[in-house]
Amino acid sequence: MTVSKDKITVEGLTGDAAIAHALKQANLDVLAAYPITPQTIIVEDYQRFAADGEVNAAVIPVESEHSAMSACVGASAVGGRVATASASAGLALMWEILYVAASMRMPIVFTVANRALSGPINIHNDHSDGMGMRDSGFIQLYCQSCQEAYDTTLMAFRLAEHHDVLLPVMVGIDGFILSHNVERVEMLPDDVVEKFVGVRDPVQPLNPDKPLTMGPLALTDYYFEFKEQQDRAINRVPKVYKEVEAEFEKITGRKYGLFETYKTEDADIIILAMSTMGGTAKVVADVLREKGEKVGVIRLKMFRPFPAEDIAKAVGNAKAVAVFEKAMSFGGATHPLALEVRTALYEAKERPMVVDFVVGLGGRDVPPITFVEGIEKTKEYLKAGKAPKYETLGVRK
Repeated sequence: MTVSKDKITVEGLTGDAAIAHALKQANLDVLAAYPITPQTIIVEDYQRFAADGEVNAAVIPVESEHSAMSACVGASAVGGRVATASASAGLALMWEILYVAASMRMPIVFTVANRALSGPINIHNDHSDGMGMRDSGFIQLYCQSCQEAYDTTLMAFRLAEHHDVLLPVMVGIDGFILSHNVERVEMLPDDVVEKFVGVRDPVQPLNPDKPLTMGPLALTDYYFEFKEQQDRAINRVPKVYKEVEAEFEKITGRKYGLFETYKTEDADIIILAMSTMGGTAKVVADVLREKGEKVGVIRLKMFRPFPAEDIAKAVGNAKAVAVFEKAMSFGGATHPLALEVRTALYEAKERPMVVDFVVGLGGRDVPPITFVEGIEKTKEYLKAGKAPKYETLGVRK
């Protein structure tokens, strides 16, 4: 049943603050983190909650992000509910332990204020850090708004700790664009969140009275079987996510899906983008529709596991998909998001043209005109019957 409006707290919050409030309500046992822009506010706010006695979690200020994720793995292994936060170079420093966390099936919630990677040093948004960890085994969910960041963080615990999943979840927000932008956020009452999130039920926690080994040496005789189990688990994620979100929708009236579709039913060209770019894309679609152009939008939320079959169905009979992405895969045939989209559409009977536009690296603004430019180029490529593997938009010539 939907929570009545008089029980909901409404505040103007940044994306970081919204996540901090969600972590506060999730009844963590441990939060271990190291500061890095533009994520720092998440942990600063949570530490303030701890200092004021509003949470009972152990907040561990470690000496590096590598140590932060290591501490999270240890705390999760004994059965705790655990979270951390990072971005960019900090996420990269966690690299080794990301794989450990996922392979050991630790349901850690990892909030990331997505930011460009060095060098040169840049503190602003793109998705290079998230794309760099895409094969680590983490579930990846990207958010468009501060409200969605709050909601997704709460749902992430249910998803990660579900016994059919038991995998860590990355909740991504665009650095500065969302992490520091103030928006209206509806927060649920503590008791409602407590009931929804529940208490973690660890499958086989470390216990000194019943000694066992986690993450041991596994050579040619068993390693492959561990990876097979991990692969089966992540493929169960869409089903579990839909179940969790259906329950969340009954409480809040809000849902996001694996991806959002906007005016795609009769679209000739579909814009496909992630995170905050999705909002801009929808405005562009509205304007172009007024001019008689059939443009729709798919705003991807779940990047890992990639919902290939569902994306193919949503694209339907569109003539082209214009992918707008904020990351590069240097030396690849194309870039991360377009690679997934092309694979998803490869077996379609009427395969649409996929055009890949790299935009917004290092926080470069992606205004509506950039999308319009991409649409105009896509129309030209449709006429010619051929498109480049990818191209950049918004770069000074």
